[in-house]
Amino acid sequence: MERPDWDHYFMQIASVVATRSTCLRRQVGALLVLNKRILSTGYNGTPSGLSHCRDVGCLREELNVPSGERHELCRGLHAEQNAIIQAAIHGVAIKDSVLYCTHYPCAVCAKMLVNAGISTIILEDNYPDDLAKKIFSEAGIKVTFIV
Repeated sequence: MERPDWDHYFMQIASVVATRSTCLRRQVGALLVLNKRILSTGYNGTPSGLSHCRDVGCLREELNVPSGERHELCRGLHAEQNAIIQAAIHGVAIKDSVLYCTHYPCAVCAKMLVNAGISTIILEDNYPDDLAKKIFSEAGIKVTFIV
């Protein structure tokens, strides 16, 4: 068995984190890593204590909202948002960390990641949000895909 490099190792962990998602449309996992140490994890789903989408349904699905649009209709948080929130709750500084995420962040998450001081983003899958790509480019955040 071949030992994975660090990027593949962390992406595999992000994929496992995604399995906790309760979203009906897409399971996303995220890790914030600094100096090869995991600082925080997050997956997409409803806020703590609220009913899960798999239990009450998805308004975006019911309205046939295309992927990448009308995020305000979703009762859940994105994996990247939850990773930032978990770090904040536990007093963990994430400035200059690397985000490993199973999917490309949306524009809302992109703005949060810029302001959180994330230095690099490593991804597995793409997502249809051109504004997010422009935000990362303008902020000078390096974005790469794992092959």
